[in-house]
Amino acid sequence: MEEYFLRLWNDFGARISGPMSFRFLLQPTMATIFAIRDGLKDAKKGRPPYFYSVFTDAEHRRARLSEGWRAVVKVFILAMILDALFQLIVFKWIYPVEVVFIALLLAFLPYLLARGPINRIARSFIYKHSQSDRA
Repeated sequence: MEEYFLRLWNDFGARISGPMSFRFLLQPTMATIFAIRDGLKDAKKGRPPYFYSVFTDAEHRRARLSEGWRAVVKVFILAMILDALFQLIVFKWIYPVEVVFIALLLAFLPYLLARGPINRIARSFIYKHSQSDRA
């Protein structure tokens, strides 16, 4: 097991500086764009921040996770395809667990981390705007 994690760590380093390293910028950027879009929708609907609600709202957890997954699935699949291509080019082999790990790291994690703060920022602007309209 230790060898597996050592290989994963070494392979991760090769991904950052190796061929197709552009995806370490492109995929998180795309996921963040989707998070901004969905965070703004959440703010308009008055929903709680995404990451927070996934853990605290058991009643709507499945629906929220499904909604987030649908939003980021295209970027996730693209991340998996690009990582599989990278592995074929560099390692001449595909390690499926690494493919999924890298895709989660590059696609779903930025979405998950950005959607809630975007919601909070947008809600603060909506609140300020509604306060100035009343005055």
